Amino acid sequence: MIVRTVKLKLTKAQEATLNQWLWHLTGLWNFAVKKIEHDAHDKVYYSGFDCQNWVANHSQRMEIPSHTMQGILRQAHMAWQRCFDRLGGKPRLKGQRNKLNSIPFPDKIRTPTGNRVNVPGIGKVRCHKQELPQAKIKCGRVVKKASGWHMCLWFDCEHRFPVQSTDKAVGIDPGLKTLLTLSDGTTYENPRELRKGEKRLAQAQRGGNKKLVARMHERQANKRNDRNHKISRKLVEQYKTICYSDDNFKGMAKRFGKSIAEAGLGDLIRKIAYKSKTCGRNLTAVKSKNTTRTCSSCGFLTGPTGLAGLSVRLWVCGCGATHDRDRNAAINVLNAGLGISLERGKQHV
Repeated sequence: MIVRTVKLKLTKAQEATLNQWLWHLTGLWNFAVKKIEHDAHDKVYYSGFDCQNWVANHSQRMEIPSHTMQGILRQAHMAWQRCFDRLGGKPRLKGQRNKLNSIPFPDKIRTPTGNRVNVPGIGKVRCHKQELPQAKIKCGRVVKKASGWHMCLWFDCEHRFPVQSTDKAVGIDPGLKTLLTLSDGTTYENPRELRKGEKRLAQAQRGGNKKLVARMHERQANKRNDRNHKISRKLVEQYKTICYSDDNFKGMAKRFGKSIAEAGLGDLIRKIAYKSKTCGRNLTAVKSKNTTRTCSSCGFLTGPTGLAGLSVRLWVCGCGATHDRDRNAAINVLNAGLGISLERGKQHV
């Protein structure tokens, strides 16, 4: 499945219609969330198909496609299902501070022709022309962002690209100073999009310009997403076996704040994972415990430890080997991923 986003060029009448739909669908979402919650207290549970009957004969009154309304109900049911299965939190009601910003279209959509895309219930809408996969469109979703209205299209095909014929393996150590450090010495610098734009962002926040603030956040997210796509594709193209350090990024973000959040390391790992799967590459997660402390030459725990040791970037082991902190960790990740033990001995200090 491939998702492509097309930016729409709506007329004022079309934009007013979509805004009206969002207002009605917000009420429908809140109704479904509260109904499922209240009935669950009485041990009355619904399936996804039961929820669809709640809006029978309401489509013509609200002038919204029936499948769109059923899609909102299905979303509410899935949100509660994830909550009951302890995979997510309790669904929140939509309102001024937590707006509903997307409209689902679960049915198949016609393939766009030229600079026109068909939106069910509205008709053909102008859009920015771009190359799209030659495949059937399973479903779609119109999303309202700070930069305007966009339509996400789900194509029934796999995302594949040509890769090198190689047997090379690599270990990856995510970091703060550098985004990624590879076991072969290659480094990817952290562009720090948030820190570069935080001064202008703070000015917009002090000025109370919410639209500008939202637009700047979207630009930073787009830059981060584009950077992660390029890096993940390059790694999948060049290496057959990829081993990465499975760090707890959420826990690290609580301690180090935006230094972790702005890097988008979790998103980068997810992109490497799905591209490796579609291109036939081997991806292995390695526990990060002691990967920094362990000497990649002798295997003893002689490296820097604790928060105070984060400032130590170069260190010398008792065996005489000099290590770069991040590259040494990447080599240990590679060795562990290939089945070699991290610790061949311990030195108590």
